[in-house]
Amino acid sequence: MSVLNRLDVEPVINAGGPNTKHSGSRPREVAMEAMQEASVSFYNIDEFLIEAGKAVADLIGAPAATITSGASGGLVVQAAAAIARDDPDKISALPNTEGMGSDLIIQKHHRFIYDHLYLTSGGRFKEVGDGVACTPDEVEAAIDENTAGIIHLESPYKSNDLVPLGQLVEIAHGHDLPVLCDAASMLPPRSNLRRFLDQGADLVSFSGGKGIRGPQSTGILTGTPEWVEYARLNNYPNVGIARAQKVSKEEMAGLIAALSEFVETDEEEETKRYTEMMQLVVDQIIEVPGVIVSVIHDRDHYIPHAVITFSPSWRGPDRDEIHRRLMAGSPRIYIANYGPDGQLIVDPLNIQKGELEVVAERVRDVLVKAASGE
Repeated sequence: MSVLNRLDVEPVINAGGPNTKHSGSRPREVAMEAMQEASVSFYNIDEFLIEAGKAVADLIGAPAATITSGASGGLVVQAAAAIARDDPDKISALPNTEGMGSDLIIQKHHRFIYDHLYLTSGGRFKEVGDGVACTPDEVEAAIDENTAGIIHLESPYKSNDLVPLGQLVEIAHGHDLPVLCDAASMLPPRSNLRRFLDQGADLVSFSGGKGIRGPQSTGILTGTPEWVEYARLNNYPNVGIARAQKVSKEEMAGLIAALSEFVETDEEEETKRYTEMMQLVVDQIIEVPGVIVSVIHDRDHYIPHAVITFSPSWRGPDRDEIHRRLMAGSPRIYIANYGPDGQLIVDPLNIQKGELEVVAERVRDVLVKAASGE
């Protein structure tokens, strides 16, 4: 009996993107092959991690890089690096930050569901701005002797009335402070691998899963050689705050293989293929009464998505009920129910051969029945 047959778990067609709750991304075949290759030998993990970081940096064209346990693990070691740097006594003391500068300045609008990971190392948030806007003067005024670093979030649906990364860098570096950037879900476009570094961020975290499609539990942390080294010293396999954030040699090998294929892929051709896939979905449901649907590819939609909204004439249930009905059917279908204005989003990243037509037809059938009051 296969392992999967032993588990009473029904699979899901993932048409909602690389959501961790729904298994993240489908790993590339080259990643699985690299993991198998790495599994038959043993290495000194510290040496392996250093060399893996060099390989990642070379692929990206970054000054330096290391591997973390997901982008989330990257946030933990970002904060640890800012607080403890390369001081062995401070590194071993974390999360006890007594006597250390441990305040992390963050624009209030940059607060997000996973930002507590920055606090795992013993840091404390110092919010600036009012949740809608923020000014450089507010950031500057918040800096004092207890400040360890400044956080910057790159994310979809972010307000434009905030202090941009370039200005944050100028302020931070004027006080010998690092800028810690979370860009977990900002790939593609591939240009983002260097964009935030080029703007001066000291450490930038990306997911190794999501668009890269490496092992879901891996992450990439890029930055300057100095700050990447501080992060590495605070990271697994060293004894310290990140000891529980292990990344196996197999996962590191899989990430490097996936990243190599990711950076070599023709993004224009990839975008064209995803657009064609999503247009098929649009064509299936565009005539459903009360439904507005189109293919959107912009900063808030990292690859072409079929975005469904409901007009004032919609008489059916809300998006969450549509989402529930799709997950309750057979096969179960996951499409994303996040974002503004009650949107539903079909994301092509994880849709496999033979699934696209099933998704399009089921979404259409559910919407048609909902529109008619069923």
